[in-house]
Amino acid sequence: MNIDYNLRLEDFKNKFCEGDYEKITKLNNKKLNAIICTAISIMEPNDVVVCDDSKEDEERIRKLSIERFEEWPLATPGHTLHYDHFLDLARDKGNTKTLLPKGETLSRGLVTEEREKGLKEIEELMRGCMKNKSMIIAFFCLGPQKSEFAISAVQITDSFYVAHSEMILYRKGYEEFSRLKDKDNFFYFWHSAGELDHQYNSKNTNKRRIYIDPMEERVFSVNNQYAGNSLACKKLALRLGIHRANKKGDWLCEHMFISGYSPIKGGRVTYFAGAYPSACGKTSTAMIPGARIVGDDIAYIRKGKDGEMRAVNIEQGIFGIIQDVNEKDDPEIYKVLTSPRECIFSNVLVNDKKEVFWQGCGKEIPNEGYNHSGLWRKGKKNPITGDEIPCSHGNARFTIKIDALHNADLEHLHDPKGVRIDGILYGGRDPETLPPCAECLSWNHGVATGAMIESVPTAATIGNTTTKPVSSPMANMDFLIVKLGKYISNHIKFGNSLKHCPRVLSTNYFLQKDGKYLNTKRDKDVWLAWFEGRCHNEFDAIKTPIGYLPKLEDLQTLFAAKFNGRKYTQEEYVEQFSVRADKYLEKIERMRGLYKDEEGMPKEFFDELDRMERELKELIKKHNKTTISPLELC
Repeated sequence: MNIDYNLRLEDFKNKFCEGDYEKITKLNNKKLNAIICTAISIMEPNDVVVCDDSKEDEERIRKLSIERFEEWPLATPGHTLHYDHFLDLARDKGNTKTLLPKGETLSRGLVTEEREKGLKEIEELMRGCMKNKSMIIAFFCLGPQKSEFAISAVQITDSFYVAHSEMILYRKGYEEFSRLKDKDNFFYFWHSAGELDHQYNSKNTNKRRIYIDPMEERVFSVNNQYAGNSLACKKLALRLGIHRANKKGDWLCEHMFISGYSPIKGGRVTYFAGAYPSACGKTSTAMIPGARIVGDDIAYIRKGKDGEMRAVNIEQGIFGIIQDVNEKDDPEIYKVLTSPRECIFSNVLVNDKKEVFWQGCGKEIPNEGYNHSGLWRKGKKNPITGDEIPCSHGNARFTIKIDALHNADLEHLHDPKGVRIDGILYGGRDPETLPPCAECLSWNHGVATGAMIESVPTAATIGNTTTKPVSSPMANMDFLIVKLGKYISNHIKFGNSLKHCPRVLSTNYFLQKDGKYLNTKRDKDVWLAWFEGRCHNEFDAIKTPIGYLPKLEDLQTLFAAKFNGRKYTQEEYVEQFSVRADKYLEKIERMRGLYKDEEGMPKEFFDELDRMERELKELIKKHNKTTISPLELC
């Protein structure tokens, strides 16, 4: 789809709502004008709404989202509800494709399409898709304003829900856009929900397409409303950011939260960044009680002036999974979700009093109501699968601003310099191999650990039918549009270029025995407290082939301090922190198989696999067993 620079903006002036044409001409950007003219000529909207950074435009978008039945007001002031189509409730990996020139390829599992073919298809699908609808043009800043981290982005959509969501999640970008020195240096996105059904949902979900065009740093998305497919500033922009970062090679774009943690007695704040696949504890780790949250999802990472790692949150809001969020396990989030403020719920249950409910909310679920399937009663069956439909979808979400949290780090949330990162966390869903936490032996070991992340799939992606762990390097596999070898090599080079390199911690909250979890949701408070102390050399550790493990006495002290004298037993410790050498050797062999044919894989990665394999085999031989207690390794 070529942008037509011969089209003139003034020829479309009558399409713009009052005062909105001038907002575009004021920016004086030739490329932007051509993008907008081409979009109007292809998608044929009834009118065009342009948003600057004003409060009036924010309120206009909120109001129109309700008037156009894309959101519904709830009983709690400021709360609204949105539903996606029953077949549009998660990221669509199969139809999310990177457009590449003919003959080019990406790594295993990354879906691509020949560029010219894909552009032709998406243009046909988007032609006339905004007839009798409004086109919304909104500007956002990915990262803090007036910062070397910041990237400008332009969203063109026909969904007021999408525009409203992005206004919560991202910083205003109109004025930032006007300051662009390089007038071509921005991401841009086209989105259309397509034809809507009687419930105002995308009708032609079988023609859903999400095409990423790295050559032009743009994304086209059509016939969908679910935010993971339609909110281009989020995971679609993450893909473009990864491509830009790895093309240049001197910074990282990561699927990471950023939070500050303090020791039990308070005082200092130590900032961690952490990568977890969807529904693996990422948000709850970022927001444990006492943490100072900067971001919960996406980070841009650069080298600071003194050779330290610094990171910013590209967002200012949270699009979080709501299942199992309750007052006991996630008090900070739950408080926000039950208090008056701007908040969008999606794909949850609502009763006749306009109250919301979701799986694991801690409240009694009503027998009937309305949810993503329409009118709902307990026992209702999915007409396609025959399975019982729960009260809310497993990937139901909430959208809020971070500053709604009382533990938001307001001092650093918008800091253009970012925060210094002293620790990196990697985690996934691993029921049988990894201990709850283990500090990596070096930066290279940490990169290998991140590259070895595996996770049992969840409801966050359409089409999950397996319970086998799926590889997700740095919890970013779904969003890579560069080859794995280049991506992992850049991690190794970046970390080793730092004067002050962060420590790396492997975490696993999902270790099981006989089908039961070996730790509680709140135990992560202790694992993080231990790691925070390790970053300041306050705890000793047990060196093993898979990393440094905590000592029993330190965990007992931390559990007692964190949980009002809770006794952490030796039995718990041995079950949780034993080195399952046989399982880990199986994992190493899987990783060799996955990465052996990847182009450009760094030697350092395979060196780490070789080291772990050698040392684990020596451990087995020494102890004459495959599962070794940490007490035997002291």
